[in-house]
Amino acid sequence: MRIAQISPLTEAVPPKLYGGTERVISWLTEELVSLGHDVTLFASGDSITKATLSPMWPRALRLDGSVRDPNALHMMMIEKVCRRAADFDILHFHLDYYPFSVMSRQNIPFVTTLHGRLDLPEHQPVFDTFSSIPLISISSSQRRPIHKARWVDTVHHGLPINLLQPEGVTPSYLAFLGRISPEKRVDRAIHIAERCGLPLKIAAKVDPADQDYFDAQIRHLIEKPHIDFIGEITDSEKSKFLSGAIALIVPIDWPEPFGLVMIEAMACGTPVIAYNRGAAPEIVEDGVTGFVVEDETSAIAAVRNISTLSRAVIREKFEQRFTSTRMAQDYLKSYETVCSQMTGKPKPRLVAG
Repeated sequence: MRIAQISPLTEAVPPKLYGGTERVISWLTEELVSLGHDVTLFASGDSITKATLSPMWPRALRLDGSVRDPNALHMMMIEKVCRRAADFDILHFHLDYYPFSVMSRQNIPFVTTLHGRLDLPEHQPVFDTFSSIPLISISSSQRRPIHKARWVDTVHHGLPINLLQPEGVTPSYLAFLGRISPEKRVDRAIHIAERCGLPLKIAAKVDPADQDYFDAQIRHLIEKPHIDFIGEITDSEKSKFLSGAIALIVPIDWPEPFGLVMIEAMACGTPVIAYNRGAAPEIVEDGVTGFVVEDETSAIAAVRNISTLSRAVIREKFEQRFTSTRMAQDYLKSYETVCSQMTGKPKPRLVAG
């Protein structure tokens, strides 16, 4: 099958450090290639892939200080993809709603995975206007605010089975991983660890947009003696970081569409204690791979009950539910659905050869 993957230009594929969407695109692209498909990746020129790379800009926009209007480059990319649409059996966009208008006017099958939140008021008229555009959600909870959309499927993220693995270390601290921002609520994690009498290691980035929040509300908290603020870490560092954690604390305060850090922890056999927001109840099997909690008090109780969970079982559940192979196979089924729904378009072969 000839497949185009169209990635945001913000980060390389895969990203050098933080970048959940581009990381998932990389895992999907490489898995589709491994399954024998002809994949072209439209992305920044510093991306690394076994697929055919079609560079749309020399380097990731996050690393290119000369770019002041990233929307201009994304509009250019969408037009270039449209002009090449006939080269592919299906186009898979990861650009939110930006390609809707252009792509709805051509007859090549395409689908968009929505990676972000959909609960803002301004989203409603967009999806009402483009109600026939085929969409894939990354969790069932992500869909809830948008009722009129044409949902093809929900495909949970997955990562390569051997990318992260349990390491033989004794868990001795609580962990927070990802990004420091108001909706991620690292302050809750700090308070939970303090009340449990445990150290907390924070491996997280601070975006420029969140610097004021960090300076005003978080900086003084990470100076507490039980806090070890590590900063941003790479994939190669995550297995050791997560394996050494008693639990990963995910105290989110927003409708998280997925939460990649949760399955990263599971890959290392590490329990997840997540607030009951967004997709957390879909990802965490309460009492099996972690605990879904409502508040700080129940999070503390979960920490105290963490020894009832089996780290070996958590790893097994990851292998069953959240590998990139499973993700790619689910997407191939979605591609077949989209292609078959187009009048006069035969179903493509979904296997190599």
